[in-house]
Amino acid sequence: MTASRVCALSELEQDAALRVEVDGVAICVVRDSNDEVHAIGDVCTHGDISLAEGFVEGETIECWAHGSAFSLVTGKPLNLPAYEPVPVYAVTIDGDDVLIDPAVKKEI
Repeated sequence: MTASRVCALSELEQDAALRVEVDGVAICVVRDSNDEVHAIGDVCTHGDISLAEGFVEGETIECWAHGSAFSLVTGKPLNLPAYEPVPVYAVTIDGDDVLIDPAVKKEI
């Protein structure tokens, strides 16, 4: 597979998340307060809840339903009830385009 354009960088607000789907894979794209763009699996590992509907703070996103926070860098949960990590994907910025290939997991 190759990376697909998922959105424009200018569409991403700071400390906010956007749910996108690439090749059938739900991905949560986040622009953090440092203007870094992250892509993680969109489904909370504790329940079938979209992380893109959660709350972004620093380099974490919190699931709105049960309060589990996940690292945007590693995908690891930072507190219970989630204990399994979400996948983290490599992001490429090309001009104003945000590109993600769901077949390429970010090396942690």
